[in-house]
Amino acid sequence: MTKTETNVQGVFLLDPVLHGDQRGFFMEVWNRNTFAELGITDSFVQDNHSRSVGGTLRGLHYQIQCPQGKLVRVIAGEVFDVAVDLRRSSPTFGQWTGAILSEQNRRMMWVPPGMAHGFYVTSDPAEFVYKCTDVYMPQHERSLRWNDPAIHIEWPLRDQHQPLLSAKDSTACLLADADLFD
Repeated sequence: MTKTETNVQGVFLLDPVLHGDQRGFFMEVWNRNTFAELGITDSFVQDNHSRSVGGTLRGLHYQIQCPQGKLVRVIAGEVFDVAVDLRRSSPTFGQWTGAILSEQNRRMMWVPPGMAHGFYVTSDPAEFVYKCTDVYMPQHERSLRWNDPAIHIEWPLRDQHQPLLSAKDSTACLLADADLFD
């Protein structure tokens, strides 16, 4: 597995080794020892799977208490995946990084605790799976506005149309008003 650093401290992309032939392929997506060598020693306690139609934007979500680290990947379709650093003590506080994750490139992103996370579906549809380092706790969940001008995420929106958002995501707060991590 190869690891590629991003511009946000602690967030990186992972490219698994693919073994394939005329029958199909095999790849290892998580191995405790391999990930420890790459610097991920967190334990995973929950797996999630979502399916979204094209043009959907989910996020930017985080838990202010019991923050979740996430190992994310796409098993069908394609998304533009984003992490925003919400750790005030980080040299990359308030910065974002994004990457295309798809069933074709089989790339994964490690999003450590202390980040807001979201994705925009560029295919129709996409299936997104992720491992979490803590369980979902709705009472601690927060949402950061996807189009906050202070962050200025360059989303690859379809024909510049407004994305499909949940009610929660459409009323999310700005970074200036957000609950943050130390």
